[in-house]
Amino acid sequence: MNKNKTIVCGEYHSVAIKEDWSIECWGNNRCDPVYKSFTGVIKVACGYAHSVALTSDGSLECWGSNEWNQCDPVYKTFECVIDISCGNFHSVALFDNGTIKCWGINADNECNSVYKTFEYVIKIACGSCHSVALRDKGTLECWGSNRLKQCDLVYKTFTGVINVACGKYHSVALKSDGTIECWGNNQKNQCDPVYKTFTNVISVACGGYHSVALKRDGTLECWGSNGYNQCNPVYKSFTCVIGVACGFKHSVALKSNRTIECWGNNQKNQCDPVYKTFTNVISVACGNIHSISLFEDGTLECWGNNEMNQCNLVCKTFTNIKIPDDDYILK
Repeated sequence: MNKNKTIVCGEYHSVAIKEDWSIECWGNNRCDPVYKSFTGVIKVACGYAHSVALTSDGSLECWGSNEWNQCDPVYKTFECVIDISCGNFHSVALFDNGTIKCWGINADNECNSVYKTFEYVIKIACGSCHSVALRDKGTLECWGSNRLKQCDLVYKTFTGVINVACGKYHSVALKSDGTIECWGNNQKNQCDPVYKTFTNVISVACGGYHSVALKRDGTLECWGSNGYNQCNPVYKSFTCVIGVACGFKHSVALKSNRTIECWGNNQKNQCDPVYKTFTNVISVACGNIHSISLFEDGTLECWGNNEMNQCNLVCKTFTNIKIPDDDYILK
């Protein structure tokens, strides 16, 4: 499983890890040049307008917006961190002892101290204003906003969970038997019971109000909002898919022949046919309304909305972007 993606996106900015473990940042002006001083970066997570870098010594660096304490210096006291995840205005760090810490906004209980009681955590994921922790025995914990049932106690009935992904106000749990469970907001069919018919699922990804499941045979299932063609049946024609990434209202599929497919909202060129010219793609990532492809030669392409420089041509000047160490199945 590709635990350490080397290209990641916030709402309107992106970050790439280079072979020398430094990083590049571009897009909306949340890329304070301070990031150029960071070394030994092994993982990055992005929120709405802030980013967090995990370094090889288990410490963290944060940059970007701090209006809701997203970059509160408390993170500088953390040691032995092994994973990070970001919501809109909060972040979660997972430590090697299976505990977690949160910082940033707490307006909707994103940093409610209940998280201090969680133990044996092995994975974390964040939605807009809620978070989910996966424990080592396949059970879950949720905290944060519950206004739209993001933390509905139904999650306590789930067992055998091996992975979890979060959309804006909903979450999807992948179980060891290849089935999935969904909970949270269902106003846009994010938790439509159709998901109960899916089998042999090996990966899940969430957009704002839709989700995509990758099946063992390389085909896809989509469910949730279809107001902007997020679940357009065109996805049923895709085969040999090995990874998926979701933007707010669009998705990108990576195929075994290292080409990609895009579907969903195209109002800001998120699905501009330019992507059909890309070859030798080995990783993809999606922001709110833009996407990135990483190529085998360590270069990048961006497409979609450029109103905040998400697709600034500076990305074409970056070289030696690190190739993911593990397989190409995106989580």
